[in-house]
Amino acid sequence: MARMTGKRTTAATNADGQQEPPPLPRRFGLTANGYGSLSRQFPSTPRGARLARRTVVRQLGYWGFGPMTDASCSVALVVAELAANAVCHGRLRGRNFHVRVDYEGPASRFRIEVSDAVLGRTPEHATLPPEDQESGRGLFLVECLATKWGWEPRNPIGKIVWAEVAAGPPACLPAEREGARPTRSA
Repeated sequence: MARMTGKRTTAATNADGQQEPPPLPRRFGLTANGYGSLSRQFPSTPRGARLARRTVVRQLGYWGFGPMTDASCSVALVVAELAANAVCHGRLRGRNFHVRVDYEGPASRFRIEVSDAVLGRTPEHATLPPEDQESGRGLFLVECLATKWGWEPRNPIGKIVWAEVAAGPPACLPAEREGARPTRSA
């Protein structure tokens, strides 16, 4: 049996003998022409609604929209409200709700879809409830933030509530979007 000799290294060595840092993990970035998509199911619980919002904010960060950008905050609030409505009004035992977020770079918009398993309880027009009522403002917030919103039946069961939110290009450089390590100036 041959013995292996040498040093264990965690980074590659270039021709000058300098060690290069290990590559960054590959992230799910935007396509070359500026499109991105996230699609995932979550449990129909309040915890699932919070997880949906956090997952979307994390994905937007990978796409170059930091958590404090206007686009990220708007999309996060729309996802949170639609997911909360899916949990409160579209919950069926043993059924999850589904969140899909598409970024369409050339059109400068996000399309958010939240689907649940109940068709009978469809969203009404967004109106403000009386001041003394604690809930009922979610769709009003969605209408304020979205350029368009609506709902449609989902095949085979349930409904999809969707909203479109305007957004500019991501704040990161294309090299960072691809997962490449940014260069440092000395």
